[in-house]
Amino acid sequence: MKPNILFHNWQFLNMNINELHNLSAVEKLKIIEALWEDLVSDESSLPNMAWHETALKETEEKFLDGDIEVLDWQQAKKELRSQFE
Repeated sequence: MKPNILFHNWQFLNMNINELHNLSAVEKLKIIEALWEDLVSDESSLPNMAWHETALKETEEKFLDGDIEVLDWQQAKKELRSQFE
């Protein structure tokens, strides 16, 4: 994992939940990125999530059968955002 000035030595792990709530969105995203980099640095340590593989296969089958509407990314974002307005 490359060093991160904001989270040098994972100092954010000493925060309590209230301190995390007070972080800006950018700071929270930096924490998420640091955690993600650490997780994917050794994929063999990740648990096998059989449910996820099953869900992907089901989606692929629906796609191949023509049961799923394919949207470009811009349209997909627009539709997702409209669900939360």
